[in-house]
Amino acid sequence: MEFHFLSMLTILSMAMAVVGNAALPPEIYWKKVFPNTPMPKAIRDSLQPEWMEEKSTAVSVGKGGVNVNTGKPKTGGTNVNVGHGSVGVHTNKPGHGTSVGVGKGGVTVGTGPKGKPVHVTVKPGPSPFIYRYAATETQLHDSPTVALFFLRKSLSPSTKMNLHFTKSTNDAAFLPRRVANSVPFSSDDLPAILDRFSVDPNSEEARVMKETIKQCEEKGIQGEEKYCATSLESMVDYATSKLGKGMKVISTEAEKETGMQTYTITGVKKVLSGGEGVVCHKQNYPYAVFYCHATKTTEAYTVAMVGDDGTKVQAAAVCHTDTSAWNPKHLAFQVLKVKPGSVPVCHFLPEDHLVWARN
Repeated sequence: MEFHFLSMLTILSMAMAVVGNAALPPEIYWKKVFPNTPMPKAIRDSLQPEWMEEKSTAVSVGKGGVNVNTGKPKTGGTNVNVGHGSVGVHTNKPGHGTSVGVGKGGVTVGTGPKGKPVHVTVKPGPSPFIYRYAATETQLHDSPTVALFFLRKSLSPSTKMNLHFTKSTNDAAFLPRRVANSVPFSSDDLPAILDRFSVDPNSEEARVMKETIKQCEEKGIQGEEKYCATSLESMVDYATSKLGKGMKVISTEAEKETGMQTYTITGVKKVLSGGEGVVCHKQNYPYAVFYCHATKTTEAYTVAMVGDDGTKVQAAAVCHTDTSAWNPKHLAFQVLKVKPGSVPVCHFLPEDHLVWARN
């Protein structure tokens, strides 16, 4: 199925935040907390590029609603119009753009010169990075997901692995914290949430949203502390509360998307050695939500690889040294043919996931 939400909808929320909110934009907040730490691609991709790049913003509020314009001469910009009956958003650069209409009837989206819709692909089944769940039959037959898991002994130069690094199709963007905090995020509020996003309660989209919230509300496994961040600011604050401000943040970056092929490891660098770390996984939701968990039994690595076709990848890899509390039928155990707690279990992270570690 496809999740028919779009990150451009968040421009509306950001516009409203500009009207009545003096809080720092997410990327400025990052620079304030981490002045010497580059923002990883997984986070950059979850920001609103059109909004962030513009140097000027005009806001006017009248009886008919709110009008916001951000833009550079000649290069296009962003226009948001909020009236009594509906909302209109239009962003454009020469030759292409995105338009969004939000009215009482629902959400309509068009991007690009031909108005092609924005989609986020959603795979059925629980996330393989939430260790309390058993694998589904679908996951067991999903080659890219299965290939993510490996044993620590494989993590050495010259090792060859069959992998499929895909570009993320989850383009949901961060809301500013004050805006995110004003949006309900709980199972008790699910009917109101679905109504707010004009989602049919009986649809697959509603099921996915319900599952994301449920996963965030459930208790973590033994030895794991978990937190779902609904804004970049809240994710930064959670990570710094566990690790302090002197940290590094890594994510997987591939030169391009390829099919399943053989990759050869050319270098391995350990960035976290069995101490406390925080790993955050992007979830399927209308706006960016990251499922973060902190453990003290995690090792993290950056792994340089080259594919048979020459594609270079700098991958983030995590090894869990204590898996005794995981579900015995978790995907990793079924793929690797090992038992919980017997050996460290490792996996690569998709491009929209993050590892936080102390320097």
